[in-house]
Amino acid sequence: MTEYLERQGWAMAYDDTAGPAPAMILCHALGADRAMWDRQVEMLGSRQRLIRFDHRGHGESGAPPPPYTMADLGDDVIALADHLGVERFDFCGISMGGQVGLWLAVNRPDRVRRLALANTGAKIGTEEAWDERIATVERDGMDAIADAVVERFFSEDWRESHPGEVEKARDTMRDIDPVGYIGCCAAIRDADFRVTASSIRSRTLLVGGRHDVSTPPEAQEWLADAIPDAELAILDAAHLSNVERPDGFGSALSGLLAG
Repeated sequence: MTEYLERQGWAMAYDDTAGPAPAMILCHALGADRAMWDRQVEMLGSRQRLIRFDHRGHGESGAPPPPYTMADLGDDVIALADHLGVERFDFCGISMGGQVGLWLAVNRPDRVRRLALANTGAKIGTEEAWDERIATVERDGMDAIADAVVERFFSEDWRESHPGEVEKARDTMRDIDPVGYIGCCAAIRDADFRVTASSIRSRTLLVGGRHDVSTPPEAQEWLADAIPDAELAILDAAHLSNVERPDGFGSALSGLLAG
């Protein structure tokens, strides 16, 4: 059931399985929404409390005026945890959600227990590429980028065998508020954890996709080397590895939680 947390002039949509402690917060990718975690909720919801939410402008959440910073997105997570009375939590984030996890582990280590970072990087893309995407959305809207972005979400074989899921992802992308999308793009553009990643002390799982062109496996390998207590799993997937390979993703995540 969708619930809402009132922020400063906008509402954050979230749901909470209210399962056994400890809580894990699930943080979705840019251009997706919290429904991308459906399979993980099915697999783990009876074993652990799972909290997931929609980023600014995504899904059912409102969109405050941009630009945003990664600190803003991290503060959204802290506000949600505070609202739900969760002092310390496990965290699982993918793509942009993974960078939110990096920010939390670096800046709020008192709140983060175990950390899962999927298909992300200490630095994602270039300033020029993000500025170009922002300009395209400002000029032409979400339709102008939806096809190209969703093509990078999934490997070619998976797209061909799951046309309904691909169309669902495309519809989700098109429904995103351009204001929120642009703000989140700016947050990723300006985020850089290449110096601070080595300060992370949470036990960490890195998950990559062998066919991921947005954040290639080398990005997760770099983080696995930089973070002292980190493990690495590479799946036969593209960018949204938890959707494309839910069993492999769930197995890796279960290993982290069992530790």
